[in-house]
Amino acid sequence: MSQHVLSVIVENKPGVLSRVVGLISRRGFNIDSLSVGPTEDPKTSCITMVVQAQSAIFEQLTKQLNKLVCVYKITDLSKVSNVSRELVLYRGAATPAKIAELKEMIEVFRGKIVDVSADSLTIAATGDVEKLAGL
Repeated sequence: MSQHVLSVIVENKPGVLSRVVGLISRRGFNIDSLSVGPTEDPKTSCITMVVQAQSAIFEQLTKQLNKLVCVYKITDLSKVSNVSRELVLYRGAATPAKIAELKEMIEVFRGKIVDVSADSLTIAATGDVEKLAGL
């Protein structure tokens, strides 16, 4: 199985996301990541999702998605040149003495402490999967 990143341009109407995701889940696929946002055209939205599938089965899925009236265009971003980044938020307990030590380690990975409370802190980092696994 390989990872496919899909960009799907759809009608910007209620229920469209449900139809697209429903079709994918009925076919037995798990969506690893899902993001939806408007495009420059207020009549359309862009659904970006990550799906694990074998190539032949994935091709069937894209053909079935294309049959939906609400779907205008599908692009497999895994086949074109792209920049892919992941965002991760880590939350954990830390004493005030450990925060300075953690801050040094986090800066090596270009992460940031985005919240500190009395008993925990939240760290945000972006990058590729290997970099974030290292953090």
